[in-house]
Amino acid sequence: MKRLLFVCLLVAGMCFNARAEERDGWVSLFNGRNLKGWTKLGGKAKFKVEEGAIVGICTKGAANTFLATEKNYGDFILEMEYKVDENVNSGVQFRSHSRADYQDGRVYGYQFEIAPAWTIFNSGVFDEARRGWLYSLENEPQAQQAFRHGEWNKLRIEAVGTSLRVWVNGIPTADFVDDADSEGFIALQVNEIGDSDEMAGRTVRWRNIRIKTEGVASELTPAGDAIAERNHILNSISPREAAEGWSLLFNGRDLEGWKSLSGRDMSKGWGVDNGELVIHAKSGAGDIVTDRMYGSFDLKVDFRITKGANSGIKYFINSNGSVGCEYQILDDENHPDAKLGFNGNRRLGSLYDLIPAAGWQYVDKYGWNTARIVVRGDKVEHWINGHKILEYERGNMMWDTIVSHSKFARVKGFAADKEGYILLQDHNDEVHYRNLKIRVLD
Repeated sequence: MKRLLFVCLLVAGMCFNARAEERDGWVSLFNGRNLKGWTKLGGKAKFKVEEGAIVGICTKGAANTFLATEKNYGDFILEMEYKVDENVNSGVQFRSHSRADYQDGRVYGYQFEIAPAWTIFNSGVFDEARRGWLYSLENEPQAQQAFRHGEWNKLRIEAVGTSLRVWVNGIPTADFVDDADSEGFIALQVNEIGDSDEMAGRTVRWRNIRIKTEGVASELTPAGDAIAERNHILNSISPREAAEGWSLLFNGRDLEGWKSLSGRDMSKGWGVDNGELVIHAKSGAGDIVTDRMYGSFDLKVDFRITKGANSGIKYFINSNGSVGCEYQILDDENHPDAKLGFNGNRRLGSLYDLIPAAGWQYVDKYGWNTARIVVRGDKVEHWINGHKILEYERGNMMWDTIVSHSKFARVKGFAADKEGYILLQDHNDEVHYRNLKIRVLD
């Protein structure tokens, strides 16, 4: 009798809350009693309703399984609570799809990651069955602490236009812009576990699932800088990036803002293909440099090499022609230059022929990688895919010693200028660049 009374009170409370929410523009996606309005996609993992929550059950032999809304949603604020057993891998899809012409109906799209065992991925955003990680928490220590093990956690997702932001228990865990999907369904995921007896029967639970699609602007969380924003829209500057001082060095359409260092015809080797700046193999077009010089700056460049390719991003290019500091771009396995120099100082990411980089394990060999060069006066850092791989300081005794043991020992005033052009190198190999962004530092 007591249990029956509890259930009746629970249902009555949910109905009252649902009516109150509707007056505020919020709509419940789960009625607390059954799975009406939801449909199962993908594998055969089980879902049930228990004590006002949807329960996803890890099932042996079942592929990734999704419980999806029957409706699609574009701009929205989505809130829910979730609780997950340890080591269970799950997620919440949003603006997602299942189409017969895409991998036989496989679910794909944005996924809020629920993975308590992996701190740097848990509470981030993954592009399921498509591009992979859009926002990991690798460099966001505060966000890594948002999730509470063994407790109910509150999730909030704000998806408006190309802006997508996520909070867990009120702490921001993802902030990115992307234009791949403007709408799609919402789905609850139970990840496959293979034939694991240990994982079979473990659960993930969701409750109080609600969404707001009208009057969203009035309830958006004010913009902040607690975590970094990541821009996945090709060759673009987001409003936040613009406010932070970022600008494009490549517009994605032509070579505006660049010039030939040697006066050759750039168009005979450098071209634009699908928003990518490409140097073609054996073109003889020569190096290109920015129209203006830079002193202290923060530079980010996406690059993709081809097999055996050699190129580089040079900076402090000024009075010595093409001679300057170089962020080495190289296929370490297939180009002989990687074995020359000293202690790996000609490998990918190194300060060419001067200082070796540490962090080759972070490189996607023939995929897209992001080089970053940060210059603050005489202090310089090289980064690859969010990892700092070397740092140095010019103009001191250590610097003079390093230069004296390099191929630049006889170059008068090597890299001594306070500012210079930024250069992309033509080394007779095909290399692709995109998302070239820079901001001037004080």
